[in-house]
Amino acid sequence: MNFETFELERNQSLYENKVDYNLSESGIHPLKMSEILTTNEQKEILDLELSYGYTNGTRLLRKRVSDIYQSGLSDKNVLITSGSAEANFLSVLTKLDKGDEIIYMTPNYLQIAHLSRSLGIKVNELPLRQELGWQWDIQELERMINPKTKMVVICNPNNPTGAIMSDSVFEAVINISKQNNLWILSDEVYRGSELNGVECRSFAGATPKTIVNGGLSKAYSLPGLRIGWTIGSEEYIQKVWSLHDYTVISISFLSDWIASHILEKSRRKKILLRTKSRLIENFKIINQWSKEVPELKITMPEAAAITFAKLNFNISSEEFVFSLRDQKSVLLTAGKWHGLEGYIRIGYGAPKKYVQSALDRITCFIQENKIP
Repeated sequence: MNFETFELERNQSLYENKVDYNLSESGIHPLKMSEILTTNEQKEILDLELSYGYTNGTRLLRKRVSDIYQSGLSDKNVLITSGSAEANFLSVLTKLDKGDEIIYMTPNYLQIAHLSRSLGIKVNELPLRQELGWQWDIQELERMINPKTKMVVICNPNNPTGAIMSDSVFEAVINISKQNNLWILSDEVYRGSELNGVECRSFAGATPKTIVNGGLSKAYSLPGLRIGWTIGSEEYIQKVWSLHDYTVISISFLSDWIASHILEKSRRKKILLRTKSRLIENFKIINQWSKEVPELKITMPEAAAITFAKLNFNISSEEFVFSLRDQKSVLLTAGKWHGLEGYIRIGYGAPKKYVQSALDRITCFIQENKIP
């Protein structure tokens, strides 16, 4: 079986630790253990036996994840995974078969698209419309459905635009999916990173055929824990757990222990307040910088530490990203890697001084290369 190259991840893996400034990251600068655990907890963790733990995640962690969503969910509706990437992987392999078709939101983090095509699943891309505020045209969604359509795949808040699905589109997606007996797969790993501090609506529990995937890598600033989760009906969880036994078997025992502590309600809110504060602070830098670089049309996000910028000149997104990387040692991601040419994604979740210095280099690059 041949799998498509995941261009975004491959380029990040090759260069993110070699450049002076990495703005290809879409999350908030990571937290330290000392910032999330008390002194007593730090001591306690040293005495823990490093067992396998629970293959589906401890009941406490599953309960705390379910509490993030609506009251109708319980720990039985949650499976803990190795990051949201594994959650997405498991969802595709358990609910889709060769010959099925999906309607896929673009631009996006293209993991599910690459994986689906590699498995013989047809990916019908439905673009978000910038003129609609990076929203779907619901009439386009309705026209795309055919007898082979099995699933609608969403990323909300969206990567790479930082847009949040409007209530009208949200309700329409639910109604259309019910009417056509479709699965909804919603990647919500950026939920909790809203700039206004108000968590957007989740699709969790919206229909019996809804799957929501999330994790601690983005809004919670804890990518090193590799904690993700998938949420759905008890029947779905049992099926996806069976496949999970063939992948990583269980997540890290230490990561489960730490996540169970930091997802306690008051601590969770404290972490998300830090996220909001960092986003607002750095958003001001991006907003000011956008006025200084007319060569880029900056899209102001509603969530996540990313902005999607349109290239107002005749150069491919890859050429811009590669040249900037080689000349100025700044790494971004190309719109092509998100399914939309003519754009670049800029991450601004790093410390303020770091972000500003990287943006200054981008400005110099544009000026020195006489762009446009």
